[in-house]
Amino acid sequence: MKALFLVIVCHTLLAQTPPPTPPNGERHEFVISNFRTESGVTLPKARIVYGTYGHLNAEKNNAVLLPSHYMANFHGYEWLIGPGKALDPSQLFLVSTELFGNGSSSSPSNTPEPFHGPRFPVTTIRDNVEAVHRLLTEELKVTHLRALIGFSMGAQQAFQWAVSYPDFADRIVATSGTAKTYPHGIVRLEGQIAALTADPAFQGGDYTAPPAKGLEAFGMVWAAWLYSQEWWRRELWRAGSPPGTTFEQVANRFRTRFSADANDYILQARTWERHDAGATPGFGGDIERALRSIKVPLLYMPSETDLYFPIGDARYEAPFIPKVTLMPIPSLWGHTAGAASNPADGKFLNENIARFLAAGR
Repeated sequence: MKALFLVIVCHTLLAQTPPPTPPNGERHEFVISNFRTESGVTLPKARIVYGTYGHLNAEKNNAVLLPSHYMANFHGYEWLIGPGKALDPSQLFLVSTELFGNGSSSSPSNTPEPFHGPRFPVTTIRDNVEAVHRLLTEELKVTHLRALIGFSMGAQQAFQWAVSYPDFADRIVATSGTAKTYPHGIVRLEGQIAALTADPAFQGGDYTAPPAKGLEAFGMVWAAWLYSQEWWRRELWRAGSPPGTTFEQVANRFRTRFSADANDYILQARTWERHDAGATPGFGGDIERALRSIKVPLLYMPSETDLYFPIGDARYEAPFIPKVTLMPIPSLWGHTAGAASNPADGKFLNENIARFLAAGR
């Protein structure tokens, strides 16, 4: 489990009873030969790791795509999967994909030269969508989705699917994510990258040992943005924590949380920074025009207190989407609210996503 702090730690903080047995996802890999990225670099072998839950029916009309978020593996949507939740794998075929750069799919850390480490090309959200489109259509023989649900960078992918393949899914859900990374988001990500790369041990990405100090600094900068200011003021991290837990102990969790490969962290941050559905060929960089092209019903669920993807950005984008339902998540849990970081958010998401999907049947 690599740096799934966006979801897993939040669940742990509020867990009052032993967690239920997680859904049984099956891990798979799909390899594309000579995959040409938007940067113009061709990867001789582009590997996509993905998980599946349930089974594809004979009509092949029960598939749901769950594209992963920052540094997540395919287990990142299990808050949404299972009996009594929005996605029942006894009825649906769920495909959860892993982004380039997460350390399992093709990444700086696992790709041989000439693309190892800092020489790995910056892949875009569109690159990831194109690779997963090939996975679905060529490997799984899925040509249409009942739904597509994405959190954070998964929401970025959801918007890109809606623009690039407007008829591919019946319904789309985007939580805690926007169709474009706006300048303030780029500044935030650059600050986090700068904290990591300032460590002399980073050596321009050709480090011989993990840049430990840089990773600690990266984690602390990340901490300032992950939750809302009120979450910190109210000390909501105390809920479910062992008695006597101190602020210093909580802060130290962030210092030690990020232990994956530094180049992988940077690659996915660059992917995040460069996302703009308006840059899709045919839209001339016009995000409003791209949003107007979305055909299917879209449930847009920003967190009211998200500092990564501020609710103001969602309120700007939503009016351009013809069949949008804008439903903010009433939470103090910041960005993580969009991935059910506490029981109340989990209930809100599951109930409303289930209702939205049922309306399309």
